[in-house]
Amino acid sequence: MSAAASPNPALRVALVGNPNCGKTALFNRLTGSRQKVANYAGVTVERKEGHFVSPAGRQVRILDLPGAYSLHAASLDEAITRDVCMGVRAGEQRPDLLVSVVDATNLRLHLRFVLELRRLGLPMVVVLNMSDAAARRGIRIDRDKLAAALGVPVVSTVAVKRDGAAALLALLDGALPAAPPSTPEPASDVDVHTEVNRLLAAAVSMPARTAALDDRLDRIVLHPVFGLLLLAVLLFLMFQAVFSWAEPLMDGIEGGVHWAGELLGTHMPDGLLKSLLVDGLIAGLGSVVVFLPQILILFLFILTLEESGYLPRAAFLLDRLMMGAGLSGRSFIPLLSSFACAIPGIMATRTIQDPRDRLTTILVAPLMTCSARLPVYALLIGAFIPERTVMGLFNLQGLVLFVLYVAGIVSALAVAYALKFFRRDRTDHPLLMELPSYRIPNVRDVAIGLWERARIFLSRVGKVILALTVLLWFLSTFPAPPEGATAPAIDYSFAGMIGHALQKVFAPVGFNWQICIALVPGLAAREVAVGALATVYALSGSEDAMAAQLAPMIAAQWSLATALALLAWFVFAPQCISTLAVIRRETNSWKVMAASVVYLTGLAYLAAFVTYRVALLFS
Repeated sequence: MSAAASPNPALRVALVGNPNCGKTALFNRLTGSRQKVANYAGVTVERKEGHFVSPAGRQVRILDLPGAYSLHAASLDEAITRDVCMGVRAGEQRPDLLVSVVDATNLRLHLRFVLELRRLGLPMVVVLNMSDAAARRGIRIDRDKLAAALGVPVVSTVAVKRDGAAALLALLDGALPAAPPSTPEPASDVDVHTEVNRLLAAAVSMPARTAALDDRLDRIVLHPVFGLLLLAVLLFLMFQAVFSWAEPLMDGIEGGVHWAGELLGTHMPDGLLKSLLVDGLIAGLGSVVVFLPQILILFLFILTLEESGYLPRAAFLLDRLMMGAGLSGRSFIPLLSSFACAIPGIMATRTIQDPRDRLTTILVAPLMTCSARLPVYALLIGAFIPERTVMGLFNLQGLVLFVLYVAGIVSALAVAYALKFFRRDRTDHPLLMELPSYRIPNVRDVAIGLWERARIFLSRVGKVILALTVLLWFLSTFPAPPEGATAPAIDYSFAGMIGHALQKVFAPVGFNWQICIALVPGLAAREVAVGALATVYALSGSEDAMAAQLAPMIAAQWSLATALALLAWFVFAPQCISTLAVIRRETNSWKVMAASVVYLTGLAYLAAFVTYRVALLFS
């Protein structure tokens, strides 16, 4: 039953809390698919609203507000949260109930915001999310004492579990809690800190060994020399593993794709349908799916480091380096998110308070090596870089991949440093943050994260890449070659015409017409370029060539200089329309989006040109 069908108005509930406290997981747990996502009028901040029926039949309308650290807004996200809670946001009614979600493992930070929310004088409940993680670490929270000290109800939840929100649902079925007693505005941050310490002393028991262990580990992890070395080693091992661990799984997928192609090719009569299935779908989609193991291994490392509490420390450690480039440690998390995809990375810049730093981070985020580039990198490295050990220990292919990721990072810092000279205000804004305690990553949470990444990747393969593969097959098949034609049929197709036209532009960087064709669908999604190459070569080769794998095929037909130039192109090229659309939406500026296209394309062409010419000299 929907909220509109009820004779009584739905209870208006707002989920409020610091970023990364589990609000959205709790929102998803409560609403399921009964939610809608839009932007607030006039701004680019996301608005999530859902509805559900409580176990006792109560209609609830729930709003997931942007994460905020304070009602004294220092960013657009925090301003939206403040205005909605205070009832001054146009088009939004003031909530009937505030649900203040806090991370039970980091109450010292989250209780500061709880105290601010309490002063609004609204009915309120505090939700101790991730309470299972707190218990595993030996943190004991007396909910009754904490509720008595705050003057509001306190319940525990585990948003990622099926029945993890049962206590909150039971509370929503009862009468609304009374508004908390009014308290004066604190005179200073010292008063707030004193009040938080009082609450912790009254209701929370922290294991002494946890704090002592954190301090010992931080002396190494946050050391200005050893900490940076540790970070470099972790990143290096991560990229070594991407090639070393994934190889058996990739071989299995390649074998399955090859078997499917042979099976259909043997049992189907020649014709357009066989060409579409074998040369289009299997050749195109199969060449992309094969890289799923490498993407999952990359995210296994990222999720594990995030779960362990290491990533905020990496941000803190890199703050001084990033300030030198015109950024701050606040940019680290958005830029790290861009290793998965630049889209969530750019959206994560909303939490950066300074507009100057936010714009710079948005402009350099596409230079981070997103997972969509990985299939292209893996294909070219596997085809042109020999699989051998360096110094008896390191995988050469992994070393090259590490260099490509470092090239993206160095390029981002260099661009940010260049942009610094165009600003009027060149003052630095140091990073202030509270570091969470170290914890052993939860296997289930990591597994869920990997499943989500696999689902997103396969969904992308099944939708965007499938559609583009079929379109490319059509362009590569029609029109048919004229009578007496001697060249492969694809030379006379629409795709062939486009490729030969673009080759005039890209000849100075060593790109042939097949590569030029692959760059066009790559505008929608970078990884489509691999499937496009597979389709183009399947349709332009002999029967033996069609049966061969793509990597040995291009290794036989391209020069090393061309392969290196294409790698350099993909380090910079803005080949993702979705990323450009998000830049336009987040900055509300066509000029910024156009500037991104111009400078990224220019850098890509320049890098490919220099790489190709230098490689020719040495080869």
